[in-house]
Order: sequence, then structure tokens, then C-alpha cells
Amino acid sequence: MDQFSVRRFAYATGALVAVLITGMVGYRYMLGEGWIESFYRSMVTISLTGIDTKPQSAGGEIVTILLILAGMAIYGYLASALVELIAHGVLTGAMAERRRRRVIERMSDHYIICGYGRVGRQVEAEFRDAGVPVVVLDFNPNVLEIAREEEVPYIEGSGTNDEDLHEAGLDRARGLLASSDSDVDNLYITVSARALRPDLLIVARASTEDAAAKMLRAGADRVVQPYTSAGQEMAKLMLKPQVSAFLDIVSRHGGPDLRFEEIEITDDCPQAGRTIRETRVRHDTGALIVALKKADGTFDTTPNPDAELNPGDVLIAVGTAQELKALEELFAPSAGSDGGGAAVARRDGTGTGSAGAGGEAVAG
Repeated sequence: MDQFSVRRFAYATGALVAVLITGMVGYRYMLGEGWIESFYRSMVTISLTGIDTKPQSAGGEIVTILLILAGMAIYGYLASALVELIAHGVLTGAMAERRRRRVIERMSDHYIICGYGRVGRQVEAEFRDAGVPVVVLDFNPNVLEIAREEEVPYIEGSGTNDEDLHEAGLDRARGLLASSDSDVDNLYITVSARALRPDLLIVARASTEDAAAKMLRAGADRVVQPYTSAGQEMAKLMLKPQVSAFLDIVSRHGGPDLRFEEIEITDDCPQAGRTIRETRVRHDTGALIVALKKADGTFDTTPNPDAELNPGDVLIAVGTAQELKALEELFAPSAGSDGGGAAVARRDGTGTGSAGAGGEAVAG
């Protein structure tokens, strides 16, 4: 219906131009006036503003009458087409579209969600709770309508198309999630994104082990299998309910107490080269270091207090918002540094109190 309204408006505009040119030619040959005078007379007549002088011939009068009638008909048609455009939201929709694209063009360090189905919408909800900017990339009109209603920035297109990825700000993005319902699409999205941005963090969705292996080979950093994860979670809830309850407490966004935080150690971090014990994290901030990822990619899930923190290592800590803020300050760049420092990526979690004493022994 919107396309029909736009087409009607275009037809009316074209008819107006055609009648204007016809009137100019008619006056030129009926009255012998110059082209400029003929165009002026045609414009004045068809705009229904009146005639400067009465034509001096019957032919000129006939042309004037026809132009007035045509102008009245065209203006009426234009008015109805314009009202229909407004009523159907075409004009307001176009303005909203421009505003949405401007918002996306100004984004940086955001995440692109390719596929806004049930999984994609849950991802977006988690990011929204964490205050993380996202852009949705999908071509399904139904899910795009949901994104529009929820005021989520989106691009109508496919993650398998390089132009659509660029339009979603791939060159400025921090990460991409391939969350389509199709393993084939997610594989192509991964290949395309990795080719365009070798340094991009990519998390993909897969329904089978075989598809997951292919996505990892295609360049995905991590692959999530929702069906497998759901089965494992249900089994854990039955076999280890208290462990599952604790993990649920500290892994959900938006909670009032416990939160996770990642801190990357860089060259100008004042704690670089020191051991966990020497940083006095627990004593000075109250936060706990629960894991340490070394620069070579290995994980130490029970870091020794005498473990040395080197540039490229990533600390994973847990604590309250106030404790984690103090932790950020402890690992902030040295005074006078020209940039860099500790790169922080926070994950909020819920909880009803601080972590147990076991974490004290871990953090040192």
C-alpha cells in the first residue's frame, strides 16, 4: 500500500510537469510569445493564482482554460496522494528511517546481531540490560517490526552480504553475533565478517557439533549450541542444584550486588609485573580474582597468589559495583600515560551478598 501511495504521488508530479511544459509550448505557438514569457504564463495559470493579462487570441484562451482545468485536477490528485502518504506513515517513516541510520552511523564499539529471532532477541535484551549498544541485521519483516517497536537500531538486510555488514558499522564494531536460525547462514556470516575484520570478536550459533566445528574453522571465536546447552543446564539443575543456583546468581545481568569484570593488563598498567598477592586486590578493593587468562590463551581457574601479572593477561574478578570500581582504579593507567591501560569489560550479575571466603584464598 505504501508503494502504491508513493507511485500515485510520483504520477501526479509527473503529470504536473507535463502539463506545465505543454502549456508553455501552447502559449509559444498560439500567442507567439517567447519561451520565458510562455513558461511564466503557463506557471501562473496552472498554479491558479490568476492571469496577468488576457490572451489576445481564441487559441490562447482555450489553452488557458485547459490549463486551469488540468491544474485543478492535478492539485486535487496531488492533495489526495499526499494525504494518503501521511496517513500510511510513508513520509513519517522515511524521516524515522533517516534518523535511525544517522544513529547507526554515529555508533562505535557496538555489537552486531545477525538474526533477530528468539535467540537474537534474548541477546539484545541482555545487552540492553548491560547498557551495551547493538545493531540488529535481519531481513524478516516480522522481526524487524518487533525491533522497530522496541526502538532497537536495525538494518534491513543479511549478514551474508558485505554491503549490509558495512552499513551496520562492521568497521567500527567491537563484535558480531551470528544468531540466525540457519547453520548455513551463520557459517556464511562468519566467513564474511572474518574476511572483512580479521580482528573482530565473532560468536556464532550452531545446532549441531558438525556445524559448530565448521564455524570454528571459518573464523568464529566461540560457538554456542543452544540445544546442547539447554540439555546440559537441565541436567545440572537436577544433579547439582546448588551449584546451578550459584552460577545463576553470579551470571545474570542487572543484579544489585555481585558482578563480573574483565581487566586486561597492558604495558602502562601500574600492576604489570607484580604478583596477585602484591597487588593486594582483596585488601584494597574487596573484589576477588577468580580466574586468570594468560597472554598465550591458557586459563588458570584457581590462580596462585604468587602468579605474576604480565601485559596481555586478563583478570576475571567478582564483586559489588563499588568494589569493582575500586578495582578499576587500582589497575588504571599510570599518571602521565598517553593512553592504553587496563581495558575493562563488565558483566553484571545478581546476588544477595559477597562471595565466600574461598575466593579470598584464590585472590591472595
